[in-house]
Amino acid sequence: MSPHTEHQASQGREPLDVNDPRLTRFDIVREGAHRDDIEIVHYEPQVLPGTKAERRLTRVVAGFFLITGLAATAFLAIYIWWPWQYEPGRGGDKFYTPLLGLTLGVALLAVGFGILTWGKKLLPKEVSIQDRHEGQVDKESRTITGQTMLYMADELGVKRRPLLGISLLAGLAPVAAVAAAPLVGGLISQPHKNNQMFTTGFAMPEGGQRIRLVREDGRPIRPADISTGGQLTVFPGIDHGVSNKHADSPTLLIHLRDSDAQESRRANERIGHGDYMWGNYAAFSKICTHAGCPASLFEQQTNRLLCPCHQSQFLITDNARPIFGPASRRLPQLPIEVDSEGFFVAKSDYTETVGPDFWERP
Repeated sequence: MSPHTEHQASQGREPLDVNDPRLTRFDIVREGAHRDDIEIVHYEPQVLPGTKAERRLTRVVAGFFLITGLAATAFLAIYIWWPWQYEPGRGGDKFYTPLLGLTLGVALLAVGFGILTWGKKLLPKEVSIQDRHEGQVDKESRTITGQTMLYMADELGVKRRPLLGISLLAGLAPVAAVAAAPLVGGLISQPHKNNQMFTTGFAMPEGGQRIRLVREDGRPIRPADISTGGQLTVFPGIDHGVSNKHADSPTLLIHLRDSDAQESRRANERIGHGDYMWGNYAAFSKICTHAGCPASLFEQQTNRLLCPCHQSQFLITDNARPIFGPASRRLPQLPIEVDSEGFFVAKSDYTETVGPDFWERP
């Protein structure tokens, strides 16, 4: 005799044979509760099977799940087919992110309301109290546990209310697809069309002249314009070079001290960038490789460049290598020289991708 049946016998109650085919599943559940010293204080179905109230609540829950499926499907359609690339003006791309947020929010709210309504209105109300005790798990206890889980599944009413099961499947299947969409999105639509992730405003047009480095007001820059230890934000001297059209092009032009410039040149030579500097001047992308924030706080005594968003720090004299914070990739360096008129120009475009991209994926 198991410890549970011995306990019941000591209380003057004869335990039931849980393998008796005449017992209902609820009889076995109730027997298991007695054996575990559980007192079912209150157990009451909220709606009677087959009533109008049950059918009405079933339709409400199914409606929530179907709204979930429709909203999640709309999310997928927008994610795949809606225009997302930035264009000047007020194009459809401006609605891309808001629509993704709206459809995903509606899907999550609807599935939440559906589950809450199911649990609060359709499942029976039960209040049980259990005395804490310890004991070995015997074969009959395992049978009771299995039957209890099956009874709980019965109480969900999916077999009796097939509309709930169908609507739940129809609602959650698109939600699962939504979770997978960002992972496979790059396979659906090429994110690097026209090589736009690998070129900036400093790319020299075919057969054209090298691009000058200019101030925000479009004036070109001479070496004498930056004092030793100073720095200046520069842009490509092209049409719309100082605009969101070339938001990947802002560059930090730094005038290093003699000793720091020598150290920086040695670091450049180690990675094959020996001709990227001009004299004591070096130029690095201002776009942080962690999250795309402007890395613009230069400390000339330590030659560290700080990104204020997430506190990443880059050591300029060592190829702008990240030495603190979440950034894991160095800032790309722009090859520069001075043209015949004495103004800074880019010898070529950046030879590494500017800003965060797929390299930042863990």
